[in-house]
Amino acid sequence: MARLPSIKSAKHAAEAVKTRAVAKADAAEGPSPNPMTNLLIADLALRGGGQLLRHAVERTVLGAKFSPTKAKNVIAGRSMFQTLLGTAVARIATRSIPGAIVVSGGLLAKTLYDRRQDKRNARAKGNRAIEVQAQRGAQDEGET
Repeated sequence: MARLPSIKSAKHAAEAVKTRAVAKADAAEGPSPNPMTNLLIADLALRGGGQLLRHAVERTVLGAKFSPTKAKNVIAGRSMFQTLLGTAVARIATRSIPGAIVVSGGLLAKTLYDRRQDKRNARAKGNRAIEVQAQRGAQDEGET
């Protein structure tokens, strides 16, 4: 019968693996010798990549219902308040389990409220809001 390793030897093996991993991480070179610069570069890359991915997903979701130009204008026409609100809600949802529950519950309540309304009126109201935002985005794109 095979003998199981003792807890002491398992801890020793885990420490050895940890020590080797830390040594490899310390030996790894980033683009800059300054670790704060490397952290800044990583942060910018992650945020920029995340933003590009978010815009692609938004355009795809809107593109299912609208033309690509209109979808782009809707995204560009987002107000500062809408942007800040979306960022704040996403932070609340991702920082804690209670926050995720509150945000999910709010989204569920809004969805159920929208479904309870007359479909024609709800759809017309949403289309008017999309139209206004698309026009604002088209104007903003024309100014630059």
